[in-house]
Amino acid sequence: MDKVVASPQEALADIADGATVAIGGFSVGHRFALSLITALRDKGTKDLCLVCNSMGAAGELRGQILAENGQVRKLIAAFTVRPGMPAASEEQIRAGQMDVELVPQGTLVERCRAGGADIPAFFSATCVGTEIADGKESRTIDGRTYVLETAIRVDYALLRAWRADRAGNVQFRGGSQNLNPAFAKAARIAIVEVDEIVEVGQIPPELINLPGIFIARVVKSTNPFDAKQTPQSKKRPADQPRLYGGKPALTRAGIARRAARLVREGSYVNLGVGIPTMVSNYLEGRDVVLHAENGVLGYGRMVSGDQVDPDMYNASGQYVELVPGASFFDSVTSFEMARGGRIDTVILGAYEVDATGSVANWSTENARLGGIGGAMDLISGGSELIIVMEHCDSKGRPKLKTQCRFPLSGRRCVDWVVTDLALLRWDDAAGRFELVEVAPGFEVAEVVALTEMPVRVPPDVGAME
Repeated sequence: MDKVVASPQEALADIADGATVAIGGFSVGHRFALSLITALRDKGTKDLCLVCNSMGAAGELRGQILAENGQVRKLIAAFTVRPGMPAASEEQIRAGQMDVELVPQGTLVERCRAGGADIPAFFSATCVGTEIADGKESRTIDGRTYVLETAIRVDYALLRAWRADRAGNVQFRGGSQNLNPAFAKAARIAIVEVDEIVEVGQIPPELINLPGIFIARVVKSTNPFDAKQTPQSKKRPADQPRLYGGKPALTRAGIARRAARLVREGSYVNLGVGIPTMVSNYLEGRDVVLHAENGVLGYGRMVSGDQVDPDMYNASGQYVELVPGASFFDSVTSFEMARGGRIDTVILGAYEVDATGSVANWSTENARLGGIGGAMDLISGGSELIIVMEHCDSKGRPKLKTQCRFPLSGRRCVDWVVTDLALLRWDDAAGRFELVEVAPGFEVAEVVALTEMPVRVPPDVGAME
């Protein structure tokens, strides 16, 4: 049984207009099916429905180049746009030229896994109480509310792996399994692009991550990529503070450092995108195991230069070191850990937190334009939730609101908030946040004046380090 085809063009020859195509890959560019995506663009197939984690930024060799070429009719994804990164997909969504279904990342892979297993639908607590649940059937089971999620099946899946044999047995490397196995199982025809093709038997059975029964075609990659290209943040440098009334607050790194002190010894911790990723730099030597939803358990600080291994990265696509005992797995397993309550603490960024302990962190204007990512799935597991963010937005408006203006990611779920001006703790008995510490150089009254929500102010408010 030989599933190797001669070229990406041959592998895609039968994809017709109107097909539903899943594109695997997570964050780092070299683990997307670059040759296959480029070949699909050049083929010009129209009216595609794309299933993916995100479309990528303008010009990136991901689904975005298909949007730029006018080939996409519908998008099913965890991210449609990212703030400050305008792209063709955003323009087309705004103009009504591209239909959108936003899906939490863990729910996306679970729906694909269900599609591959011929499970037509399942109930999930992930998006309960959010706009994503609107219009979906709900049911109370054992006292908890769940919403019905339907399976996703696709015509083709375009995958990327380290190597495969001629029978289609696939081996991924490092944290690069992510969405690929679930997408392969949901597909009528799964096509994998690989760095290396070997003879049957050359991959030890225990190292095969995806059996060949799920793969229809194997093709050698023809598109080189700088795998060690370090993602560059467009935000203010981590060591440059924001000024309030001419006075410097904590830096973004300082926020991360303070959040790290809240983490308990002997805990499993997930770090979200943005400021949360920097927390890993302040946990060295601690009895803490870090979890990343792309499929890594047991990583440490961020690295650069010669320390980079291109397949060792966190959920933000930043290269990290591994610690002894680390393990890799796919996104289905990763979100089983989260939704199943195995993660002790989740640290996320946010646009807003309100007086009820609810959080909004995925959309700033239009619920079709945003990035849910894995936040809703992570919150639904009932873990301790620490929100890290700057105290006010770029226009000076408080982000600690009486009521969130933006779509919620979770209701009544926040335990701690760490900003560049304050540390706040949710007080169950009082039903409100308590101000625990304020940034050095600031008075309590100054911080309260920049906080829209009512907070309890005890007599012994401390100073943040």
